[in-house]
Amino acid sequence: MTTAVVNPTTGGSGGHSAVAARAEGVVKAYGSGETRVVALDNVSVDIERGGFTAIMGPSGSGKSTLMHCLAGLDTVSSGRIWIGSTEITGLKDKKLTKLRRDHIGFIFQAFNLLPTLNAIENITLPMDIAGRKADTEWLDRVVTTVGLADRLKHRPNQLSGGQQQRVAVARALAARPEIIFGDEPTGNLDSRAGAEVLGFLRRSVDELGQTIVMVTHDPVAAAYADRIVFLADGRIVDEMREPTADRVLDRMRGFDAQGRTS
Repeated sequence: MTTAVVNPTTGGSGGHSAVAARAEGVVKAYGSGETRVVALDNVSVDIERGGFTAIMGPSGSGKSTLMHCLAGLDTVSSGRIWIGSTEITGLKDKKLTKLRRDHIGFIFQAFNLLPTLNAIENITLPMDIAGRKADTEWLDRVVTTVGLADRLKHRPNQLSGGQQQRVAVARALAARPEIIFGDEPTGNLDSRAGAEVLGFLRRSVDELGQTIVMVTHDPVAAAYADRIVFLADGRIVDEMREPTADRVLDRMRGFDAQGRTS
């Protein structure tokens, strides 16, 4: 096991925010020889603590692969990754599983709720499995932030899709992870429910100090973020601060144009 410390003041790129996650020279390749496919090609990026970062790019650009590598759900071919001050590259499975359980939250397109449990039981399930008691004051704050106070005894089949995803958001927040990763978290929701969930994610950053990384293809969803990292062909090609849906859409159209002329 190797452990490295990222300077909490400057991070890896000379900025002034603490770094919640960091990739340095990451390559992810599948296959070998003529069949070798490079999904990530020498990617370096810092994820700022207490911020909302979106990862965008054309289909096949490597955005989900980057998120999975940052979250320790997939291994890298070369390069290094940190969560906070801990380098996760090369961690044994048992230690990596414990780190994910204790420090990382996940929100996926599928809600992944257990149908036999009610909302509050689903929210506290990861902590129950880990043998940890919930911080009741924090749990109450999370439940209030995501607007579930009157739905805690309802089972998933008694909740709308938007409400189920809000349960999934609360589950990710409840354990107070250092960072939450979302892979198209509103992909299965209609626009109204999606806007509700995105609003809750935004509030969790602004009011609860959470750090969120979200992969999305939706310019409207990306506009909720503080910063967007754009990937193309496995490389980071651009970054946008204080995005708007129109600016994001224009940038994505630029990718489409480049694809047609390449």
